[in-house]
Amino acid sequence: MTLTCKGLVLRELERPAPFAESAPLQLETVTLLPPKATDVVVKVMGGGLCHSDLSVITGNRGRMVPMLMGHEGAGEVVEIGAGIDDVRVGDKVVFQFAPSCGRCEMCQSGRPQICQAAVKARAEGGLLSGGTRIRGADGEEIHHHTGISCFAEYAVVSRGSVVVVDDPIPMVDAAVFGCAVMTGAGAVMNTARLQAGETVAVFGLGGVGLCGIMGARASGAEVVIGVDTVEAKRRKASELGATHVFDAADPELASKVADLTRGGVDVAVELAGAVKALEGAYSVLRRGGRLITAGLSPAGATFGIDHAEMVSNEKAIIGSYMGSSVPVRDIPRFLRMYHAGALPVDRLIDGYLGFDEVNAGFDKLAEGRALRQILAPHGHRGAT
Repeated sequence: MTLTCKGLVLRELERPAPFAESAPLQLETVTLLPPKATDVVVKVMGGGLCHSDLSVITGNRGRMVPMLMGHEGAGEVVEIGAGIDDVRVGDKVVFQFAPSCGRCEMCQSGRPQICQAAVKARAEGGLLSGGTRIRGADGEEIHHHTGISCFAEYAVVSRGSVVVVDDPIPMVDAAVFGCAVMTGAGAVMNTARLQAGETVAVFGLGGVGLCGIMGARASGAEVVIGVDTVEAKRRKASELGATHVFDAADPELASKVADLTRGGVDVAVELAGAVKALEGAYSVLRRGGRLITAGLSPAGATFGIDHAEMVSNEKAIIGSYMGSSVPVRDIPRFLRMYHAGALPVDRLIDGYLGFDEVNAGFDKLAEGRALRQILAPHGHRGAT
């Protein structure tokens, strides 16, 4: 059925901060077209404010506008397409922003997070099942953000963009598992394949980076180092499992880490989305170490290395998209770890917002005053 709802639409890139004044996200009434055969309609219970959203708003990550924003979220299925038989109305789902077709070379090689068909759909602002389902006034086409667009009361998404979860966690809180947890914990546990007893340094201690800290601790790392310029974030990292923390601006950072770890860390994980953080992460590697980078710097940013030094010390640099996660495997696994106390990600949530608070929320995120704020379109904590 056709559905009308409220959503936050980005119509212009690069509006200046403070966003509470420039209001890059406009609350609009939009129409959602009926789902195609392989689509589902979801009542959105929570949508997390993430630095990836902020990068689109500021123009650092180019996207087609107008676009209904939001890529990290969770909710309840209210309608299914005619071709779906493994999802039911009433199912609780977590969105995942990298759907997979199951047929391309990447999917068949066990790397669905970098599905070739999904890349094309995302670039076009559409769904994996083809085209767009969001319309504005007078039938204007509005693009989807990573195939999700969950800063709204409802979302039409492809079946591959949701993972059904049978879990008691409130869906408003489950939103963080759709990006922060998969990207941060996944970078450490999946991409780096961190082993018990290894040493690790995480650069960038926002919501994603703190999930990396928790993932490293849960993996049995001997030394877990958190690095950030913001003192409050370093304190939070210590609370969540970091054994040591350092100021990213410290000119002696590399030598201090080397002294602490007998020459450098086995694994450095960059989760800040900045080339300077990437350079810092590379500088603390030991011989034979591996650098995992999952942050998204502005388009066109480059990273330079001493090629001979990298080769002679056999260091590795590995990109990590969505934490190299297989969502249908990893979201339930991370939820189990959450309930066991190994990934206390609820401690990252520092606010629930209404639609009219989201622009100001992005000011807090940009200024380092928030970790994970969650838009709750249908109410705050306690929603299931």
